Amino acid sequence: MATIELKQVEKKFGESYAVKPLDMTINSGEFIVLLGPSGCGKTTTLRMISGLEAVTSGNILFDGKDVTWLHPSARDIAFVFQFFALYSHLSARENIAFPLQAQGVKREEINQRVKAVAEMLKIEHVLNARPGALSGGDQQRVALARALVRQPAAFLMDEPLGALDAEFRESMRAEIKQLHLKQNATTVYVTHDQVEAMAMGDRIVVMSNAVVQQAATPSEVYHNPANLFVARFIGSPGMNLIQGTYQAGKIQLPGSNVMTVPEAWKQTLDSKLPADGKVIVGFRPEAVEVAADGEIHSTTYASDLHGGYTMLHLQLDRDVIVHARAAREMRYQLSETVRFNVQPNMVRFFHPETEAALQNGSHTT
Repeated sequence: MATIELKQVEKKFGESYAVKPLDMTINSGEFIVLLGPSGCGKTTTLRMISGLEAVTSGNILFDGKDVTWLHPSARDIAFVFQFFALYSHLSARENIAFPLQAQGVKREEINQRVKAVAEMLKIEHVLNARPGALSGGDQQRVALARALVRQPAAFLMDEPLGALDAEFRESMRAEIKQLHLKQNATTVYVTHDQVEAMAMGDRIVVMSNAVVQQAATPSEVYHNPANLFVARFIGSPGMNLIQGTYQAGKIQLPGSNVMTVPEAWKQTLDSKLPADGKVIVGFRPEAVEVAADGEIHSTTYASDLHGGYTMLHLQLDRDVIVHARAAREMRYQLSETVRFNVQPNMVRFFHPETEAALQNGSHTT
């Protein structure tokens, strides 16, 4: 499988950037997810890798070979689109076999490879049906089979589950990941769905405004976001982000609250914050520990039962709401006082001007 390198690759439409200069290496056999909101540049990046979109400048290499200006057909990639793009007049079998026929592969080998990939995706029973007679899930499986049967150097997938309902999306996520593990195929997968990205990716490349904001493992992106954008975008709800003022080991928070800074962070905050001590405190909902003697006090703004847990929305001040994940049996009345602590190993701090995460080298998750 291919190692894919992007070296200072950029794409402009007129004077506007779709992708700003980008350096990225996708290792052989790696499953990379390009994640971000609409218009962030993720699909354009995928299309440049495939050759469907010409780069404005920079170079794209497959296993060290410069393919920047090669036609898509010469790059040995398989592309799976959001909408299945199946030939309606052909059966599922004929759709899957089509790329092999185009390559001039012998009929016997075509039959063997179609049979093998159909068994892998459990679609043997639909091979004689045309796409119009298939469910959305089966159509997507046929589209995946057509890509897999080629045994390409890399798979490129542009929101392939976007047209499916929630139940099919979950099962197809698992199937695509299982296929990746079986074939050890280099895969670049585009989505705006963070749950999909967290569940499937070996690494997640978070993009916004044509720029890569962070490229890291799902755990690193979730627990140690590189900046405020990643902190807000990853998670449902995103990370709690509260403006405060640091002084002498304490942070003044809204609502006349005072938070004790974990010992491991004091030196970092002493040296890296602006002179006025302004800082943004970040922590995930599961980092909140409701306790009768908690140092932070709030009132209940809302409470949602999510089945296995309760999501509390706690008001510190008029415009400051903290989301807290609590035990499902917890019940609170609106405006009831709730006190809580934040787990010291799960708190993060951000510079109020650059919006970058502060680093102290002792993160734990």
